[in-house]
Amino acid sequence: MANIKSQIKRNRQNDRAKERNRAVRSEVRTRIKAAETAIEEGADNAQEVVASAIKRIDVAAQKRVLHRNTAARAKSRLMHKLHAAS
Repeated sequence: MANIKSQIKRNRQNDRAKERNRAVRSEVRTRIKAAETAIEEGADNAQEVVASAIKRIDVAAQKRVLHRNTAARAKSRLMHKLHAAS
């Protein structure tokens, strides 16, 4: 446990950021999984589901929860699957 006041505050900030980042990453993974499922099933709204997943990936990268190259790779894989299915 930290004794320094500024470090105690920093620990609180880190804990809040960790929870926020975990929630964002979880949502991104959920949207990616939903998009992949929609693509595999050949759903009519697969294009829209992929678009919403890409949007969330972009937001996560903008907030620096995901690295920009990781985001680009995830988007590329989704688009590749979408085009291969159609």
